[in-house]
Amino acid sequence: MSERDKYPAESGRRRFVKGVVGGATLAGVGATGAAAINSATQAAGAGGGSTVAYAIENIDGPAPRGMPQIPVEIDDEGYLKGVWPEVRTVEEQGLQVTIASTQDFKGTGITYSSDWFQFCGVESYGGIDPEYDSENYFRSGSSPGYEWQTEAYSEGDRLHVDDFDDYQEWSNGVGSDGLGKPATGRWRSEDAEDVIPIQVIKSDRVMELAESNPWLEASTEEGFIAWLNKCTHFCCVPQFKAEGSAKFNAEDDVYCQCHQSVYDPFSIVETLFVARPRPAE
Repeated sequence: MSERDKYPAESGRRRFVKGVVGGATLAGVGATGAAAINSATQAAGAGGGSTVAYAIENIDGPAPRGMPQIPVEIDDEGYLKGVWPEVRTVEEQGLQVTIASTQDFKGTGITYSSDWFQFCGVESYGGIDPEYDSENYFRSGSSPGYEWQTEAYSEGDRLHVDDFDDYQEWSNGVGSDGLGKPATGRWRSEDAEDVIPIQVIKSDRVMELAESNPWLEASTEEGFIAWLNKCTHFCCVPQFKAEGSAKFNAEDDVYCQCHQSVYDPFSIVETLFVARPRPAE
């Protein structure tokens, strides 16, 4: 069994795992990087600090941890949305502070928070402000990652479930056919200065995993899974079934072409990291 494939062959493709990446994650950043993170978290701001999040697993390359998952919901018309945590006001050190945090998300016992997305400078984006006015739809961006999106959408169009109907056969010529159908896009970015990049996949693998895991049952819908698409290494934007990924045995994974970090979108893990605070108002 190679280091690349962490589970025995008889278990099938990498299964859902629940592992905490703590000291190893911070150690992977390196002394200089860790110092920078610690300095950032000591600055004035909101939220941040030691954070537990659920993420698509980093399985290769220099990235210190996975990319955080965005819970998915589908509206009555079939448009895809990312769930934003509950916005509420709490008292911290004698001050009234607005946060976005849902405790016991859909009965899973897991706290889902905007802190999950506070890394790589995203903490300064307008869409991460708990009170940012957004309808939370996933929208196709200006440079879609897949040819099918260019044909189906214009920039800013909402992603719709009907456009994924061929997910069991879809292929872009990279890796295995029929593994799932992906889309790239943006979230909570309309009328904002910065774009929050996301990626979505519809796959039978997701539905199978959700049958036996309470978190995935609560955070995915109809086989759709989504995540904040910022590589945790140097904040590049990776891609599922990316060109050139086969050279690094990542043709069926999410591959970052900048420094060859690889993520498995069908392995969701619990991670521990230091989230940066949002800038003070």
